Amino acid sequence: QVQLVESGGGLVQPGGSLRLSCAASGFTFSMYTMDWYRQAPGKERELVASISSGSTTTYAQSVKGRFTISRDNANKMLYLQMNSLEPEDTAVYYCHWNFVNVRDYWGKGTLVTVSS
Repeated sequence: QVQLVESGGGLVQPGGSLRLSCAASGFTFSMYTMDWYRQAPGKERELVASISSGSTTTYAQSVKGRFTISRDNANKMLYLQMNSLEPEDTAVYYCHWNFVNVRDYWGKGTLVTVSS
């Protein structure tokens, strides 16, 4: 049974930092690309960052230079280090795995609120 469990969200002031974690289970984590998505209130879900099985990373333009995605294959963990947070980063952040274009798996999400 595939499970993706996010943690680490919360309230942070503009300019602050947070580190999100995603604990994965039920599949061979190290073999697959993993992603972080986010969905802000009233907006569509958007891709924030991806990391391949070989740890090649890609980022949305809006977070490039501020966010860092990483993975720990031994412990089946996915991370998103978020620095220089802006109010526009306020959203629910989701861990995502796409199984060879057959099925998408999502965590329940963790809320990040950037506000003074």
